[in-house]
Amino acid sequence: MHHLVIDQMQQKVKIPTQPCRIISLVPSQTELLFYLGLDKEVVGITKFCIHPHVMFKSKPRVGGTKKYDFEKIKSLKPDLIIGNKEENDQAQIELLKKEYPIWMSDIFTLEDALEMILEIGKMVNKKSAANKLIKNIKISFEQCRQVIRQLSHRPRAAYLIWKNPTMIAASQTFINEMLQIAGFENIFDSEFRYPQVSDKKLAVTKPDVILLSSEPFPFNEKHVNEIQIICPNAEIRLVDGEIFSWYGNRLLLAGSYLKNLRLSIDNKDLT
Repeated sequence: MHHLVIDQMQQKVKIPTQPCRIISLVPSQTELLFYLGLDKEVVGITKFCIHPHVMFKSKPRVGGTKKYDFEKIKSLKPDLIIGNKEENDQAQIELLKKEYPIWMSDIFTLEDALEMILEIGKMVNKKSAANKLIKNIKISFEQCRQVIRQLSHRPRAAYLIWKNPTMIAASQTFINEMLQIAGFENIFDSEFRYPQVSDKKLAVTKPDVILLSSEPFPFNEKHVNEIQIICPNAEIRLVDGEIFSWYGNRLLLAGSYLKNLRLSIDNKDLT
């Protein structure tokens, strides 16, 4: 039995009523599938699908998020492939669509993420678990927002995702949504999601706060010192990139993390 669903790119997808061989091409959505209890149904993941670790070690990998092993995918006989517009390569997704049903997410806001969780939950017959997850995520973020609303200012922030060249997360990203929720003003409002920024440009924008992500580039303390030379007056922090950019069940951790990050920057008492 099959039925039609609409994905977040507004595309009609014909999927099995009970998908039993699922391939996920997005790490955060892979983690979500396992959180919902699809241990057996997930037959393929990417080399970047590192959570949960036990599944990362045991499940077949079909390549990365941009380049796939088509023969490996064929051998796994998927009846549903789940991807994302931004994270996956459009040309290769189009090739896969000729052979398999593919459901694509398209996520810029927290609401988009919650909608994705619900729609995936319905597709894999885990609607109740998905609704419970959504409820708990909403509670966590509302607790965060209540604290942030009491703060008197919005620090101007730059969020770096790459080095050599320096690349930042601009306004048209899910990372920007997390920055806004934490009460930061993203100083890079760009038509490009991840523009390159010169050291000079970073310096002249004079951000109050510079956040160095743990992924995709693994920033560390050495880079804090390097950036501090460029922006001597900025507060520079290493942050968990998964919190800012993974939009599945990891959002359960995000509300508390963002609240504590912001309070620590404001020199507030975290107790």
